[in-house]
This record gives sequence, C-alpha cells and structure tokens, in this order.
Amino acid sequence: MEIVILTAFGVGGATVIGALIGFVFKKTSHKFNDYVLAFAAGVMLAAAVFGLISESLELGGEYPLLTMIIGVLCGALFVTAMDKVVPHLHRLTGIDIESHSGKNDKINKVLLFIIAIAIHNLPEGLAAGVGFGTGNTAEALTIAGGIALQNIPEGMVIIAPMLSAGVGKGRTFFIAMVTGLVEVVGTLIGYFAVTVSNAILPFALAFAGGTMLYVISDEMIPETHSHGNETGATYSLVLGFCLMLAFDTIIA
Repeated sequence: MEIVILTAFGVGGATVIGALIGFVFKKTSHKFNDYVLAFAAGVMLAAAVFGLISESLELGGEYPLLTMIIGVLCGALFVTAMDKVVPHLHRLTGIDIESHSGKNDKINKVLLFIIAIAIHNLPEGLAAGVGFGTGNTAEALTIAGGIALQNIPEGMVIIAPMLSAGVGKGRTFFIAMVTGLVEVVGTLIGYFAVTVSNAILPFALAFAGGTMLYVISDEMIPETHSHGNETGATYSLVLGFCLMLAFDTIIA
C-alpha cells in the first residue's frame, strides 16, 4: 500500500515540479514557449496514441475497436462541450470579467487546455492503480513512469499562459496542483476498485486519448504555429513524440 501512495503522489507531483519550473522560466520568448509547448504536444501525442488509445484496444473486451472509437469521439465531443462551459469558469481565476473583458477569449483557451489535462489525468491514474490492485507492480510502475514524464512539461506549459492571462501566482500554482491531485485520486480509486476500473478502463483510456488529441490539434499546434516558429515547433513536437515513444519502448 505504501508504494501505491508514494507512486500516486509521485505521478501527481510531477505536474507540480513542472509548474515550479514553469514559474522559473515564466518570462520567456515566444520562440521558447512555442518550442516547449510543441515538445509537450509531442509527448502528449505519443502518450495518447500508445499509452491510452492502443491500451484501450488491448483491454476493450468483446468489441475493442468500437469501444475505442466511441471513447475517442466522446472525449473530443466532451472538450468541445467544455468550450461552452468555460466562460462560466472565470471565477476560478480570480479575474473580474467586466474589467478584463478583452482577455476572456485568452482565459477560455487556457482553462480549456487545463480542463483537458485534468480530464485525462484521471483515467491515467486509474491505469496505474489497476496495475497495483492486480498485483502487477512492475507494469504499474512502468505506466506511472511514462505518465510522470509527460506531466512535467504539462505542468510547465500551463504556468506562463495563466500568468499572461492575468491569473495571480497563487491561483496559478493552485490550479496546476489540482490537475496533479486528480491523478493521485485516480490512482487510489483504481487500486481500491479494480473490478470497476477494469470494466470502465478501456472506454476511459480512449476518452482521455480523445481529449488529448482534440487539444493538441485545436489548441497546442495552432498556438505554436502563430509566431513564425513553425519549423522549430514542428521538430520540437517530433522530438517530444520520439522521446516519449523511446521511453515507452525501453521500459516495456
């Protein structure tokens, strides 16, 4: 049980570590931000395809392909729906909507990105927890290691956008920490409810993959290609994708 708790907080804590690094480098050029964001997009793309969607196919039961497709589509549709809800979430940022109306669109995009990260953290935590719950510690640690690796750049890239959108430092760190705590909760739920999580895990993994694919395509790539750094951002994405894939292959 101790290793489960330590791993849960280690995985969630990777986001916090990334957030602290993000505070250190908060005043950076567009080029640096684009490269880091693109690198994280590559990491997330590899994690979505090989760590979530492919895993959903393997665990999909009687109709794995159908479960995966429905899960991915539902994940993408859910994030689209969140775009309608996000304007009502400005209170989380502590920013007065009336006096900062010009920043509403920017805040919406940042919160949409953060919501998607938090959403995919839950089934990833479930995946690690299920491994521990079934006694397969090696597999659970492997999954947790891959998740922690991608959580660091995720934590980094959400800091600067929130600060630039006018969110206070304290609230920025708190929001980043909450996205990591979601993963802690998911790991513990997966450990204590193996039977239930085994039943929903294929759909949940595909759902998480769908949210990540949507955000990568709709938000992250367009952002990294809007400041004249398209070529460098593209190679950063490829590098992040390859490194995450290599990491998964080495520890497999």
